[in-house]
Amino acid sequence: MVQCYVSVGSNIDKATNINAGLCSLRDAFGELNVSPIYETAAIGFDGDDFYNLVVGFESNLPAFDVAQQLRELEFFHGRFPNSQKFSPRSLDLDLLLYGDAIINDENLKLPRVDIENYIFVLQPLADLAPNLNHPIQQKTYRKMLELLLEKSPEQTIRLLNLT
Repeated sequence: MVQCYVSVGSNIDKATNINAGLCSLRDAFGELNVSPIYETAAIGFDGDDFYNLVVGFESNLPAFDVAQQLRELEFFHGRFPNSQKFSPRSLDLDLLLYGDAIINDENLKLPRVDIENYIFVLQPLADLAPNLNHPIQQKTYRKMLELLLEKSPEQTIRLLNLT
């Protein structure tokens, strides 16, 4: 079994789509480790704020199959196959890590570069796996978060309490 981490986001009917997405992820992959949920402004386009989190689970599927299953779940939850990168999302599921795999294929790049660039990805990942080392950077996600916060103080997220 390989430990996988997936970013989860939505800015359309956020609470409903995040909850539905988590149910679908549990159905597909079993037990999930779930980070806190954060709210973040849309990046790259004008739109409603996003809810973002990261989930972890173990899988015995190959990385490409996990990524394909995530894409199918996005479609099931209303994402259009030809949707643009910076646009509203009912559900956005991105494979961040597949164990320590380093994959540089035109259809899949791991570890996902978003980890290094966006607080809304790195903060919930660091919540789940603060002492895990990035396969390329060889820094813990806690340390990477500290460095990104110093480098990009304009990136802000807000921890949500949805209980």
